[in-house]
Amino acid sequence: MTGSISQRLAIDIGGTFTDVVLEQDGELNTSKVLTTPAAPEDGVLNGIEQVLAKAGTASGDIGMLLHGTTLATNAIIERKGANVALITTDGFRDVLEIGYESRFNQYDIFIDKPTPLVPRHRRFTVPERVDVHGRVLLDLDEDAVQALLPKLDRAGVESIAIGFLHGYANPAHEQRAREIIEAARPDLSITLSSEVCPEIREFERLTTATANAYVRPLMARYLNNLETRLSKIGIVSPVLLMTSGGGLTTLETAARFPIRLVESGPAGGAILATGIAADLDLTKAISFDMGGTTAKICLIDDFAAQRAREFEVDRQARFRKGSGLPLRIPVIEMVEVGAGGGSIARVDALNQITIGPDSAGADPGPAAYGRGGEQPTITDADIHLGRIDPGRFAGGQVPLSPDRAEAALSADIGKKLDLSSQMAAYGVTEMVDETMANAARVHAVEQGKAASDYTLIAFGGAAPLHAGRLAEKLSVERIIVPTHAGVGSAVGFLRAPVAYEVVRSRNMRLRQYDPEFVNAIFHEMYDEAKAVVEAGAPGSVVSEHRLAYMRYLGQGHEIAVNLPTRPLTDDDADLVQTSFDATYERFYQRTLPNAEVEVLTWALTLTTASAPSETTSIEPTDSRDAQVAGSRAIFDPASGELRDVPLHWRPDLVPGDAITGPAVIAENETSTFVPKNFNARIAANGFIIVERNRERTS
Repeated sequence: MTGSISQRLAIDIGGTFTDVVLEQDGELNTSKVLTTPAAPEDGVLNGIEQVLAKAGTASGDIGMLLHGTTLATNAIIERKGANVALITTDGFRDVLEIGYESRFNQYDIFIDKPTPLVPRHRRFTVPERVDVHGRVLLDLDEDAVQALLPKLDRAGVESIAIGFLHGYANPAHEQRAREIIEAARPDLSITLSSEVCPEIREFERLTTATANAYVRPLMARYLNNLETRLSKIGIVSPVLLMTSGGGLTTLETAARFPIRLVESGPAGGAILATGIAADLDLTKAISFDMGGTTAKICLIDDFAAQRAREFEVDRQARFRKGSGLPLRIPVIEMVEVGAGGGSIARVDALNQITIGPDSAGADPGPAAYGRGGEQPTITDADIHLGRIDPGRFAGGQVPLSPDRAEAALSADIGKKLDLSSQMAAYGVTEMVDETMANAARVHAVEQGKAASDYTLIAFGGAAPLHAGRLAEKLSVERIIVPTHAGVGSAVGFLRAPVAYEVVRSRNMRLRQYDPEFVNAIFHEMYDEAKAVVEAGAPGSVVSEHRLAYMRYLGQGHEIAVNLPTRPLTDDDADLVQTSFDATYERFYQRTLPNAEVEVLTWALTLTTASAPSETTSIEPTDSRDAQVAGSRAIFDPASGELRDVPLHWRPDLVPGDAITGPAVIAENETSTFVPKNFNARIAANGFIIVERNRERTS
């Protein structure tokens, strides 16, 4: 018997910390423990044990478990996935290496491109051919598929991706190849490109299929182990996984398509920030999520996060677009940089301080952890600058050694640049803050926006420490630090709907508009999405969203056009054309009246209804000086010396409390640093509102 649905667990496995949040009738209890890379479920069970003890509840009372993880992403980046093979059409063996036949930096003759997940000796071809409309031109050579079996055995293959030319238009050959291999080798994991990415463009479809095959055995083992161990401690409730697109899906679907989980943790943070923006009526907000390994920045306009259909993983050139493996999956669009608390700082060949993208992670961790790490990290710098209380870090779960942090900063940064350890630490924080600010600026400019127009919503273990300086660099006027900010992504899981997106590439020219053809596609997609959503949220009311990805004939890229969520009729041809024209003009300020229009891909999303937003005000109320819990010696770069600033304990603060910067507001999972020229106050909902003091900056 499962527990009450009113008691839900949310778990976020990051590269450094595993966050656990228990919701009981709207009240939250949290825990933050170090991630256990060798067996991630160990950290999960440790965090669950702690949070259940805090709440005084039993494991059998849990009614639902929500989970997000970066395990799939890390497996690809670290190349720790399965021994995978690719089976494709004769003549297309090298698609993974040819790619777009383009260079992300055309002037660099030593360009580093991402290594394909499948080496050439494990890429096999068979005779078959289907055209762009799904018509069979050459039947699948079943004997050739059968002949591959000994080769797969000799290569020690654990997982297979099958991706045939135009398999999205007719999956019959892919399905038959799977049947042949499964009959002979039932233990092999098999991914079909027509299931994981049924879209046009061979390169993206094959990279997505091979990536799914690469991580599928690992994720299946982890999810199976997690389910087994949860059952042993009495948690038998449904388990839902956060997808990169911001929706929840079932354990079974996640195990089949784990590639949809590559950005599941960051997506939870974006969901949290989107909900906060709606609650506070903020039409322009920046989600700023900085954890132990990376920092993520997402623009939120009119209470909706930016979304995309493609994501690059394992970028080789300092996060430069085009230097990674493209994955064709629904994703919340954000910029991610290797700038988390555990990111390693060093001096490069030009005697400049550089940050990341590599991280000390949880094992060995920053130097201050005393677990074997010797290189300085951002966390070490924040400790040495006085911004982190060593006794309260991660709720006291991780003891810190300030002396080790100082020694690492002095050895690797200070002595090389002839700086004091404190100036070395300040240089580290300045470089990481500028890195994040530049990423935010570029991301905003790419969207045609100005970052200074937005409110910054900061969460994650390290974001509230750095949000003030980031706001200064971006000319942002206001920062919001929500309650339980240190475990923000896990809290975001609790606000996420159960949702699933299905896409189909079926080409149709608008002058040949066929409503029966379109309705049949959407009916098929609806049934597929409904099965997933119903399994995750039985009996729930769902909403439907339909899109057509359209372009002028001959163009290389499409735009998303909204379609009505009803069966189309012959009379809707003009409506579709009008919708395309309006969308195209919004993007490009013009249309091409005599150009033919075509649809390449159709998309349907089903989602459970989100909880209605209760708009609250964060405008100032009656204010009073906040209670001071003590003081903290903070490094002042202007004088080059330590300066005592007020220390406030967040659980002691009440709405209306006012704080003048510089100051530190500490809590169990993080600390908020209020710079000079900024003031902070506690809003009615408990949020910390940090705002620029114009009188002090003028």
